[in-house]
Amino acid sequence: MKKLKIQTFDIILALLFLGGIIYYLYIKGIIFANFKNLSPKEAFELIQKEKDKVVILDVRTPQEYSIDGHIKGAKLIPLDKITEKISILKKFKNKKIIVYCRSGNRSVSASRILSDLGFKVYNIKGGLNGWKEEGLPVENEN
Repeated sequence: MKKLKIQTFDIILALLFLGGIIYYLYIKGIIFANFKNLSPKEAFELIQKEKDKVVILDVRTPQEYSIDGHIKGAKLIPLDKITEKISILKKFKNKKIIVYCRSGNRSVSASRILSDLGFKVYNIKGGLNGWKEEGLPVENEN
């Protein structure tokens, strides 16, 4: 009987661990994503190649946008305002939307929302931090 309890505990522990892995992959946009993840370099190349066919969306806070800089031409709509400001984005329904945040977590959430609403969405893996690490250009307010 004691051995059965250990086996049951081991199974529960393994299931919790597996659930944690699945949750992590989900929040990172690696699984069950209805959008495409791009490396910063891939995103930069897409922006350069299809300038008139893409919209760059920054989902950070206004403070982050002005203090940390932003990708040239990026439109700022913080993640917590996405659903209420969706009318602003509707005019871009026929364009590709490249979404980023600071590290790539909030942009996954925004990408899921926009994809569910029918937008063609690309998420920048690693966000602006990854963009800067690749030495790609950033605009500053000052």
